[in-house]
Amino acid sequence: MEKEKTVVLYPGLSVSHFVPMTQLAGTLLDHGYAVIVALIDPSVKEDIAFGAVVARLAASMPPVRFHTLPAVEDPPKLTHDGQFMLRYLDLVSRYNKRLHDFLCSMRPRRIHAVVVDSVSNEALVVTKRLGFPSYTLFTSSAATFVAFAQLPTVLAEGGPSFKELGDTHLELFGLPPMPASHLLGEVLEDPESDTYKAMMALLCRIPEADGTLVNTFESLEARAVATLKDPRCVPGWVLPPVYCVGPFVGSIADAEAKERHEEIAVGLDKSGHCFLWVVRAPASDDPEKPHDPSANPDLDTLLPDGFMERTNGRGLVVKLWAPQVDVLRHRATGAFVTHCGWNSVLEGVTAGVPMLSWPLYSEQKMNKVHMMRDIGVATEMVGWQQGLVKAGEVEAKVRLVMESEEGRELRARAAVHKEAAAAACDDGGTSRLAFAQFLADVASRQDRALQ
Repeated sequence: MEKEKTVVLYPGLSVSHFVPMTQLAGTLLDHGYAVIVALIDPSVKEDIAFGAVVARLAASMPPVRFHTLPAVEDPPKLTHDGQFMLRYLDLVSRYNKRLHDFLCSMRPRRIHAVVVDSVSNEALVVTKRLGFPSYTLFTSSAATFVAFAQLPTVLAEGGPSFKELGDTHLELFGLPPMPASHLLGEVLEDPESDTYKAMMALLCRIPEADGTLVNTFESLEARAVATLKDPRCVPGWVLPPVYCVGPFVGSIADAEAKERHEEIAVGLDKSGHCFLWVVRAPASDDPEKPHDPSANPDLDTLLPDGFMERTNGRGLVVKLWAPQVDVLRHRATGAFVTHCGWNSVLEGVTAGVPMLSWPLYSEQKMNKVHMMRDIGVATEMVGWQQGLVKAGEVEAKVRLVMESEEGRELRARAAVHKEAAAAACDDGGTSRLAFAQFLADVASRQDRALQ
C-alpha cells in the first residue's frame, strides 16, 4: 500500500502571510496530498485579530491537521514597532528546535516536502539538515522578490548605505527605478545595527531553498519573472526555481488615525461619488497598550459633523469589516483605495478594479511603484510620504479615476489583468502548470532522497 503523501507547511505570524499559506493547503488537498500546518503559538503576537483568523481557518479546514509547537521559554511579544522584525527572527530561530523535534516525531518518509514562509526561512536550517525537500512561500510580488534577492549585493564597499541614499533612485536589474527610501524600514537602518544585519541575513538565505512559490501569475509580472530566470539578476548566486502559482487572495485592513479619517471624509464628501468606506478604530496613543483591531469605532468622534447626513444615499460607512473580495467584484465598484499590501493588490487585479495607492509600511511602497510602472493599474495618492493625504487630494484622485481619460485607461488595463488572472488558474493556465511543475519537482527530490 502506497504511503500517504504529506506536505508540512510552516506559516508566518501575520494574516497577510497566514491566509495565502492556508490557501496553498487547500490546493495541495485538491492534488491528493495530506497537509499538516505547524504553528508557532499565535498568542506570542499581541494581535487579537490574528489569533481569531487562525482559529477560524483551522476550524474551516477539517482535512488539514493544525499542530501548535510547544512554547519556548519567555518568548518575546511581537508588537509592531521598530524592533518587530528583530524579535520575530529571533523567535523563529528559537523555535527551530521545536520544529526539528516535531518533524522527527513523524515517520520521515511520509514527509514529501516542507514549505516555510519566506520571512521564517531561518527554519530552512532544520529542514535541510533533516534532508526534506524545502521550499519557501513568498507572499508578495515577484518584483519584490527580485529586489530582495539583489539587496545584499547592491551596495558598493565603503559606499553610502540605503538610509544615506534617501530618495536617490536605485537601478535594480529588471525593475523600474525606485527611491531607496521605498525599501523596507529594516534595511534603512544603520548597517551596523542588529536589525539591519538580521534582515540581510534573512535575504541571504534566499538561495538555500529548493524553490520558491510566489503568490502571483506570470503575465501580471512578466518582466520580473523573466528577470528571476536571468543569471544577471544576482551574479554569483544561483536562484532556486520560482513557481508563480497565484493569485491566492485574502487580506486585512489597517486602522486609520483620526486625522486621516477626517481628511478622507471631506475628500469623499466633495468628490460627489458614491462610496463604501470601512472604518476601524485608530490605534491607541499609549505604546504600552496593544491595539485591538476589533474595537468598535465611535463614528461620531472620528468623522466630521454632518458627514453621515450629507452623504446619506450615496455613501455607506461600515464599522470594522466588509467582505472585501465580494465588494471589489461587485459591478458597482469603480475604484479601490488600497495601502498596497500584495494580497489587496491581487484582490483588486482579480476584480478588474483600478486602484488608488496609499502605502504605509513593509514592502507596500515598493508595490506602489510596481503597480504604477509595470502593471499600470494604479495612481498615487500624493501626501502619503508626509503621513497624511489631504482632503483635496482625495477628492481629485477619486474624480481622476472615476471621470477622466486616465481613469478609463486604468480601468481598461485592470480588465485585461482580470481576464489574465482567470486564465492563469484555468486548466492549462500558467499558474496551474507552475503548480504541477512544483509537485513534479517535489516528487523527483523525494525519489532521490529515498534512493
